[in-house]
Amino acid sequence: MGYKQIVKSSYWTAASGAALALPAYCGLMLDGVPTLRCPLPTLTVIPALFLPTGRLTWLAALVPAGLFFLWNPGLFHGSTHIPKRSWILLAVLTVLTAVYFAGSWNYGLEYQGKRFTYGICALNAGWLVFLWTAFILRGNTPSFVRNLVLHWLLFAWLGWYAFPYLGELP
Repeated sequence: MGYKQIVKSSYWTAASGAALALPAYCGLMLDGVPTLRCPLPTLTVIPALFLPTGRLTWLAALVPAGLFFLWNPGLFHGSTHIPKRSWILLAVLTVLTAVYFAGSWNYGLEYQGKRFTYGICALNAGWLVFLWTAFILRGNTPSFVRNLVLHWLLFAWLGWYAFPYLGELP
């Protein structure tokens, strides 16, 4: 791979990672309470709880971008292959999502209501079906763009909808 291709892949990887702040911001900051467009996902809620309220809370929206960069640094060098650890991560997250909803279901019904709990569960199931389909159907021809898009979608789901807040608000 030539120097120009590496620079180009580095640019697109950095831009894509930075763009993850948008879905993370939507999942954390839009409504301030759990809603279908702002479900308060665990990946951003926990860091937000440790930040001073007000001005610095938005920093939690950068967590998915940081994890995206750490998870697949090969994207900066134009890697075309999806690492096995990404397949394992998707499998583990699928199982943990089922466990999470099973364990939090009653709290969601009690505190967020039936509409939210059923809706957010359906949205997460839809995301997981979409992610699995995208990973499986990516084809046998490796591509930097496919690798980048699949990882971006995975981390967008983690930052926006995965493991939503179900329970009593603090």
